[in-house]
Amino acid sequence: MDISDLRVALFSGNYNYTRDGANQALNRLVGSLLGRGAKVRVYSPKVAQPDFAPTGDLVGLPNVPMPVKGRGEYRMPTHLGAAVKRDLEAFAPDIVHLSSPDPAAHAALRWARARGLPVLASVHTRFETYPRYYNMAFLEPLIVKGLQRFYNRCDALVAPSQSMIDELLAMGMHSRIGLWSRGVDRTIFSSARRDREWRRSIGLSDEDVAIVFLGRLVMEKGLDVFAETIARLKAAGAPHKVLVIGDGPARGWFEANLPAGAIFAGFKTGDALGQALASGDVFFNPSVTETFGNVTLEAMASGLPVVAAGATGSASLVADGITGRLVAPSGSKEADAAAFAAVLAPYCSDPALRSGHGAAGETRACEYSWEAINAVVADTYVQLVEERRGARQRKAA
Repeated sequence: MDISDLRVALFSGNYNYTRDGANQALNRLVGSLLGRGAKVRVYSPKVAQPDFAPTGDLVGLPNVPMPVKGRGEYRMPTHLGAAVKRDLEAFAPDIVHLSSPDPAAHAALRWARARGLPVLASVHTRFETYPRYYNMAFLEPLIVKGLQRFYNRCDALVAPSQSMIDELLAMGMHSRIGLWSRGVDRTIFSSARRDREWRRSIGLSDEDVAIVFLGRLVMEKGLDVFAETIARLKAAGAPHKVLVIGDGPARGWFEANLPAGAIFAGFKTGDALGQALASGDVFFNPSVTETFGNVTLEAMASGLPVVAAGATGSASLVADGITGRLVAPSGSKEADAAAFAAVLAPYCSDPALRSGHGAAGETRACEYSWEAINAVVADTYVQLVEERRGARQRKAA
């Protein structure tokens, strides 16, 4: 079977209405598949004013606002509905790809299994960790059990880092898990994008050491640990400033809990994002919820040393002591902040250390090519379809 013969039904909880790393990867995948002649139909909630235009054909899923306080911008796909089922039947996919374990994905899984179609699930975030950031940690074991049931009913999984694959295997999510890594756009993310004039325009002098946060401002990105770490650096007298690139519902909390003088550059994309990121000096990512860490790779490609949680995602990207530093999460905000502050402090006062680790990270980031990475998923589709067809033929014989 050739990739140009494929017909893929892709389900997403957020394909384009709110920009994030996961849907950027999905849109790139669809673009790659379409470019190779495959037919793709995407099913996801639609809104009147999405963050960006979707790649490929997008069919709306029935949905409701996410039932979590402060996260109303996200939608929960609730089911397929008659119209979507008719569309699926007319499209007649060879394979179904599920990218989030929401109610509509469960329904799509049942639909595919009833028709003998293979199902691939991609894991983009650590959903089971989210409740702890909203004072609902007691739900975590229940979510883990639900995820185990969902993923083990699929034919295979793909995850964006080896560390995430190891975690999924240890949690019993599936026994067949492939690597779908992430690429980086070198036309946007490069140390050559550093702009002293832009730095000066936002209040950073040439001598200031800017510690960068990049991402959506939501609590599960580790904002509490970031803020506590910065407070400890300030108390220790480590020279630095904070540069926040991004926006989100927790911005008010972040502004109130960072020391005075933090610079909020707002949401940026494309060339403006590349300029802002390369104009920082150290990238700090305390999040433990990412399965890969797109922002970590983008920071490395921009020539910044990275200090990150040694959790899934960043642990597969950052070479400790070579391209930055990794800190193993302890589960204690205070302990993690103390450890992060200890490894960030040398970067604040040692330009040679920043330059050396930043250059090594940029070199490593060049290894990630989107086309080669997305070809792995396309090949997985073909393999699963051929396996399913072969099983049918053997059964018929």
